[in-house]
Amino acid sequence: MNRISKTLASLVLGFAALGLVAAVPASSQAAPLELKLGHIQTEQDFWHLGSLKFKEELEKRSNGEITLKIYPNSTLGGDRDLVEGMQMGTVDFGLVAGVLGNFEKSIGLLELPYLFDSQEEFNKVIHGPIGEEIAGRLVKKSGIRILNWWDRGPRQTTSNKPINKLEDLKGLKIRLPEIPAMVNSWRAMGANPTPMAWSEVYTGLQQNVIEAQENPIPFIYGGRINEVQKYIAITDHKYEYVTIAMSEMRWKKLNDKQRQIIVEAANAATAYENQLVLDKTNELLAAMQAKGLQVTHPDKKELAAAARSVHEDFAKTVDLDLYKRILQTLGR
Repeated sequence: MNRISKTLASLVLGFAALGLVAAVPASSQAAPLELKLGHIQTEQDFWHLGSLKFKEELEKRSNGEITLKIYPNSTLGGDRDLVEGMQMGTVDFGLVAGVLGNFEKSIGLLELPYLFDSQEEFNKVIHGPIGEEIAGRLVKKSGIRILNWWDRGPRQTTSNKPINKLEDLKGLKIRLPEIPAMVNSWRAMGANPTPMAWSEVYTGLQQNVIEAQENPIPFIYGGRINEVQKYIAITDHKYEYVTIAMSEMRWKKLNDKQRQIIVEAANAATAYENQLVLDKTNELLAAMQAKGLQVTHPDKKELAAAARSVHEDFAKTVDLDLYKRILQTLGR
């Protein structure tokens, strides 16, 4: 900038300060706020479809002032990476579930296989005072804010041998997420739990590093697990969720209007994703059966009795009072 330009700029600023001329805006329109969401699933999974709905609602409700970029397929890392990214503020949103128990222990209680007998029981707890209490503990302790809980349907078990009874689980090398409540319960059922990242499961099954895995049907379908497993046992051992979670660091930087838009968009995406799970899960199972996946129906009461034998001991390491309040809510 030459001397004349500098002088003119100084005069304009001086006159603006005296109220003699209007200040000149830096730009005619502020750039949109671009936020990032990561998850570990494929673009075909309901998680991703729900994420797209969240993006649509965010951008529509904010008139384009908020935009969302979605990173599927563990692009931003696994579950733990996403949580740590939200803690550091490098990730704004994450679709994460049981890994949160490593950051707030009380969430681990929700991960106990056969704690709930139905989706209705699970919803009664998670959408009530106990769910609110757990979410409050999480944001206070870890800086992760749960915006809502998405349904995923019950978890089922795939393997290369039929599972019809508890004895069939003996020594079974089954992949599990890195969640102590699940590891303890599956061990009590006689299996040989092997924690492994979801991104490694397909190859692990293909190469016989593991013999089985367990997940909700949409997850199994999206991960093409039926290509490397022959059987699916309807175990219904865990009524599953994933949270649409947000970095508290980012939340605190937003104004009230932006926060309201995000909450409303998350609620709309939740209703959309939950309905997808309800409408499509049986269709996905039928599609895998048509390709050769065989279904078995083991005695769930037998499995549940074994899994529940370690529940109270696990609860003592987390929060026994909260565990008892969950049972009380369920009328047990």
